[in-house]
Amino acid sequence: MENGNLTLVTEFVLLGLSENPDHQLPLFIIFLIMYSIAILGNAIIIAAITTESELHSPMYFFICHLSLADMCLTSVTAPKMLVNIMSKERSISFSNCITQLYFFVAFLCIESYLLGVMAYDRYVAICKPFHYVLVMNMRANILLAVGSWTTGFLNSLLHSVMISLLLFCGPNFIENFFCDIPAMLKLSCSDTSTNELLILTEATMMAMASILTIVISYISIISTILRIHSNEGRRCTFSTCSSHLIVVSLYYGTIIFSYIRPASTYSLQKDKVVSVMYTVVTPLVNPFIYSLRNKKVKEAMQRLLKRQLFFQRI
Repeated sequence: MENGNLTLVTEFVLLGLSENPDHQLPLFIIFLIMYSIAILGNAIIIAAITTESELHSPMYFFICHLSLADMCLTSVTAPKMLVNIMSKERSISFSNCITQLYFFVAFLCIESYLLGVMAYDRYVAICKPFHYVLVMNMRANILLAVGSWTTGFLNSLLHSVMISLLLFCGPNFIENFFCDIPAMLKLSCSDTSTNELLILTEATMMAMASILTIVISYISIISTILRIHSNEGRRCTFSTCSSHLIVVSLYYGTIIFSYIRPASTYSLQKDKVVSVMYTVVTPLVNPFIYSLRNKKVKEAMQRLLKRQLFFQRI
């Protein structure tokens, strides 16, 4: 499409993780297995929580939402990546690229807000135990979950619209396996300073709201735990938060590296590795973190799998 003397790009080419033909089949097998395990693991977590009445509490309610967000996040990028790995045609239209970017950023934001909400839930449970039932009632839980999803989609809409208004004159090769904001900004022939400022201000502020909630919550939690006289009591209390802390560390470690920095500092190979971390690896390991470090979830999953095996034998 032409605009004055400029030829505007109508489609992009996703170069993927490697252009070496010898790498394609091993990459396909590895990521197909990882994607399948991520979907299966999160689906089992959701099924176990929804079917076990013992897990019908706010903490597991939000874990269920986080697992759903993980499934959606990895499904936005992984299927297209798998198709492209085994295909010579790696193009994606401009509209499909913006759509992929929109849903990817939306689910990324939703996870951030859910992690903040989960930290607040642990704060109330440990620091205000006598008010827990009143504060974290079903109505409040639903409002917090709906608020996380709605805010995530609205926040992503802002960034997607801003990206769609940029001009792309070529080249049209995206040095990644999906359409992401940093990769799009590098290809634009427009002034991207407004987009970069938006990321460093609005996106940072939204992330900081969640991060501050987590930090303040855990400062209060640790302070409360240190006042427990029994070593066993301190260990048991902290164990309810350990899984969440590990997930938070994985999530924010990769996100801060990818987004909270100027576009001039982007590194092709490092960014690809980090992209794999938060699109495939994190959704893959989250179910294991919550199941292996949580006795109730582990037992619920075992009962669920036993029931499935029993019905298959009938």
